[in-house]
Amino acid sequence: MEVTTTPDTAQIENDFKSYVINDDHPCIMAKALIKMQNYTLNAYSDMHDAGQLRHFLQDLRGYLDRYNFGGTEFQSFIAVFPNNHFDNELDFEKALWKTLQMLHDHDDRAWDPSVSTDPNDPEFSFSLQGRAFYVIGLHPESSRLARQAPYTTLVFNLHCQFEKLREIGTFQTVRDTIRRNDEKLQGHINPVLRDFGADSETKQYSGREVEANWKCPFHNKNSN
Repeated sequence: MEVTTTPDTAQIENDFKSYVINDDHPCIMAKALIKMQNYTLNAYSDMHDAGQLRHFLQDLRGYLDRYNFGGTEFQSFIAVFPNNHFDNELDFEKALWKTLQMLHDHDDRAWDPSVSTDPNDPEFSFSLQGRAFYVIGLHPESSRLARQAPYTTLVFNLHCQFEKLREIGTFQTVRDTIRRNDEKLQGHINPVLRDFGADSETKQYSGREVEANWKCPFHNKNSN
C-alpha cells in the first residue's frame, strides 16, 4: 500500500476506510480491497491544478509499474481531493469531467487499444498512461448513498480487472451481489448502471442519474 505523507493524509485515509468498511456500503469488492490494503491512496490539494494533476499522473505511473498484470490480485488507485467541495451533483459532474479532460490533455501515453476512444461508444473506457480504467466519482452530496464519501474522490479501477472477473466466471455473481446490496440501501439501483458494451460507461462515472439526452463532454485530443 502506498500513501502520501501530506499532513492530512492519515486522517483522510482513516475516514475513507471507515466509509467503505461500514456495514451499509454495498460494494463487496471495495470492502475486500480496503480490508486487504490492496489500494493506493493519494491526496491532492486541487483537482483542477495543472501541477497537482501532473503529480497525479506520476503517482498513477508508479501504481501501474508496481501492478502485477499477470496475477489475480485486484487493486484500486484512489485520488482524494479534500479541498474541493460541491453544493450539488451537477457541479461535481462538471468538475469530474474537467479533471479527466485535463488529465487526458497532460497524458503522454497512447490510448489503451483494447477500448474505444469515443466516450459515446459502449466499448469506451477512460485511458491514462496506456491503460483503461473505470472511474467512480464520490462526494458527500451524491444522491446515491453508496457514493457519499467523506471527501471528493475519484477511484480508478483497471478495466482489465473486470475482464479477469469474467474470465474466472465470477463477474455476474459479484455484480448481482453489489446491485442487491445497493437496492437494499437505496431502495433501487442506479438506473444508469449497465454492463460494459451495453451502453457508454461515461454515464456512470459521476453517480448522477443523467438525462436521456445527456452527452459526455470529454473530447479525445487525438480525434478530428
